[in-house]
Amino acid sequence: MKDPLEDRFIHLVRLAWDLRYLGVATRVELPVTSEPCVVVGEAGAVRVTILVQHGVWVFTWGRGRTQRVDAFNEDAARRILKAAAR
Repeated sequence: MKDPLEDRFIHLVRLAWDLRYLGVATRVELPVTSEPCVVVGEAGAVRVTILVQHGVWVFTWGRGRTQRVDAFNEDAARRILKAAAR
């Protein structure tokens, strides 16, 4: 049986590759006691997690409605990169 965390990991690695194609170094973290995430940037890094919301995979990097994007959105990596640049 497939572990649901494995799906999260797959989406996060796909995001890390998309950001790499945009010229951004990232780090995929798989902590034992918290959610897996992609870390974008060094100082004041943005931590991107993924969850299912209303049946849709969503990347999120904060609590606001403007801090999430559909994981399959073509511009997801660019939106996250823009948030990391702030």
